Amino acid sequence: MTKLLLGLIGAGIQRSQSPALHEEEGRQHGLQVHYQLIDLHRPDAALEALPGLLAAVRLIGFGGLNITYPCKQAVIAHLDGFSDEAKRMGAVNTVVFHDGRAIGHNTDGSGWSWGFRRALPDAKLDRVVLLGAGGAGSAIAHALMSLGAKNLTIIDQVPERAAALAGQLKNARASTDLAGALREADGLVHATPVGMDKRPGMPFPAELLRPQLWISEVVYVPLETQLLKAARKIGCAVMDGGHMNVGQACRAFELFTGKQADVARVDAHFRRLAG
Repeated sequence: MTKLLLGLIGAGIQRSQSPALHEEEGRQHGLQVHYQLIDLHRPDAALEALPGLLAAVRLIGFGGLNITYPCKQAVIAHLDGFSDEAKRMGAVNTVVFHDGRAIGHNTDGSGWSWGFRRALPDAKLDRVVLLGAGGAGSAIAHALMSLGAKNLTIIDQVPERAAALAGQLKNARASTDLAGALREADGLVHATPVGMDKRPGMPFPAELLRPQLWISEVVYVPLETQLLKAARKIGCAVMDGGHMNVGQACRAFELFTGKQADVARVDAHFRRLAG
């Protein structure tokens, strides 16, 4: 049986389902996969540790890595090459090691698009608000344009980051007025870490929600964030972060192994694990 060593680098990732998903899907394809969590408990120190970690995993013989918060953009400086998608999005969430080279990919955009079409097939895309312009937000912004979003408002706690992302896209603008943007919006994509297991809470006051909004959440640990609870309570159509997680994981599995994951099987496995 072929053996494959994989891992995930990020902060606060102990509840990640990636090890179980990749190891089980590998078993289904006749692969012995070991997937290691490399948890950087202090996000403020994560970027300092990143170069050493990447050197170590190369030396140990990892076949690939997933990259999550807060390293998706910082990792770019330490790689040997990139897919077109990763270049366009300016963020990497998957690294494949091959012939001594580390190649960066981004499966977040395609993973989010798969989940969006599945969870919210009738969602209007005339006016969309994206909260968060980091690695995941950047990938989703490009995905929204590919799906035909007519107007995209990007908001981030670092206004310059939102402006830089908006400048890459047609029909996109940066703003600092979330309340105003939501009043006119068809839907909201939340792409910040707020709501994660180790960063609980709402990214904005629940009073800004309207029943007419659809809500797409990126956080998937926990699967039912406070934002989703508040949105469901008033009747919003919602997409939990599990959809994006499954979509991106299946594409990453293909990059790591050269084999196509069974998306329905991976999704069912994820939902069982998430309870």
